[in-house]
Amino acid sequence: MSGPLRLTVDKTSPVPLYHQVAQGLEDAIRSGELPPGTKLDNEIDLANRLNLSRPTMRKAMDQLVRAGLLVRKRGVGTQVVGSQVRRSLELTSLHEDLQRSGGSPSTDVLDFARIPADDEVALLLGIAPGDEVYYLVRLRGTDGEPLALMENWIPCALCELTREQLEQEGLYSLMRGQGVNFQLAHQRVGAVSADAFQAEQLGVEPGAALVSMHRTAMDDLGRQVETGRHVYRADKYTFELTLVQR
Repeated sequence: MSGPLRLTVDKTSPVPLYHQVAQGLEDAIRSGELPPGTKLDNEIDLANRLNLSRPTMRKAMDQLVRAGLLVRKRGVGTQVVGSQVRRSLELTSLHEDLQRSGGSPSTDVLDFARIPADDEVALLLGIAPGDEVYYLVRLRGTDGEPLALMENWIPCALCELTREQLEQEGLYSLMRGQGVNFQLAHQRVGAVSADAFQAEQLGVEPGAALVSMHRTAMDDLGRQVETGRHVYRADKYTFELTLVQR
C-alpha cells in the first residue's frame, strides 16, 4: 500500500469495530485515496496497526470483498478494484445508464447478422420460427474497462439496425428513434460462472462469478420487441431495487 492510510477506529463507539474499518476503507476507495489496483497490507499488519484482532480485520475485509470493492488474488494479496456500476431495475439500456451516471460507455460489436429465428427465440418474441431477426453480440465497456457481454435478438420487421450505429449508440435508443415505445419487460437476474469465451472478453479468470440477466421487452402495443441474455463482471456491477410493503 503506497503511503500511510489515514484510518482510525473509536473503541468507545457503539458501531462495531469491523464496520468502522470497512467504512473507513470504503471512504478511502471512493475518494480515490486508494485507487484501483492498490495492494493492501496483509490482515495481520493492518490489525496490528489499528490494535485490533485479526478476526475483526478479516470480517471488515470480507465485507468489502462482498461489496465488490476489494478482491483477493492468490500470490498477489488483497487489491482495490474500481467502484461498481449500480443499476436500478428499470426499463433502460446499459448504455443509457452508464451515460446517466457520468461514465464513458464503449461498444465493440463482436457479431451482427440477420438470421432465421429458432424455436426458442421465436417463442420469446412472439413470432413464427424462421422469421428474420437481428442477432447481436456486443462487448460493453466503461472508462476503458470491459463490463458486460450482451447477446440480443430483435425482429427485423421492427427497425433497421447497422453495426456502425450499434458501435455509437445504445440499442434501445436506436429502436426508440424508429418508433418502438418500450413499455415493460420480464427480467430474470442470477449468477453464472464465466466460460472461456466470456472470461477472455471480460478480462476475468475462467470460472469467475458473473451476474447474469435474461430480459424480454415489450412495447406499448403489446409486442415482444427484444430479448437478450447478458452477463456482467460481478466485481464491477450490481442491480439495485426498492422494495415496498403491500
